[in-house]
Amino acid sequence: MVKPWRRVRSNTPRSFRVFSVRTDTAVSPRTGLEHDFYIIESSDWVNVIPVTSDRKVVMIRQYRHGSREVTLEIPGGLIDPGDTPGGAASRELLEETGFASDDWTKIGEVNPNPALFGNRCYTYLARDVRRMKPPSFDQTEDIEEVLLPLQDIPGMIRTGEIDHAIVIAAFSFYFLRDNEGGNFR
Repeated sequence: MVKPWRRVRSNTPRSFRVFSVRTDTAVSPRTGLEHDFYIIESSDWVNVIPVTSDRKVVMIRQYRHGSREVTLEIPGGLIDPGDTPGGAASRELLEETGFASDDWTKIGEVNPNPALFGNRCYTYLARDVRRMKPPSFDQTEDIEEVLLPLQDIPGMIRTGEIDHAIVIAAFSFYFLRDNEGGNFR
């Protein structure tokens, strides 16, 4: 049976704007030996599947420095200190797209990568979204809004046009919901 490792030390020597790197020293329950592990600490994240009344998904394209590619994603971001996941979802949708909704449902929650992260990513469904204002990007954002038919999303995941793991996890929550996604082959 796999057992938890006992942490004997923890050190956070480097902190950056959106994350810090922590070193934990833990003892293997199997060997009794100590090992260092590097953990990325980050605030929790939120993402939103915004669906219009005519069943289009409001998606965004943006350049990602890690992959050095423009990706197709859903709106999302960090949950600010003092904010709730639902409040952050509403704020991120409005900031990144200018869309808003009065019909919100939390549909999922995942650990983005438990080998490296300890945070959570919450997924919200926003139904009947409507444009309220122009988007308001921060200085590090350059976003293009794209409205796509909901029924096209599974095919875009299959072909790799959508390849962001957290976005795929969000759509998995959506399409696995009872009576929500329909049968899109």
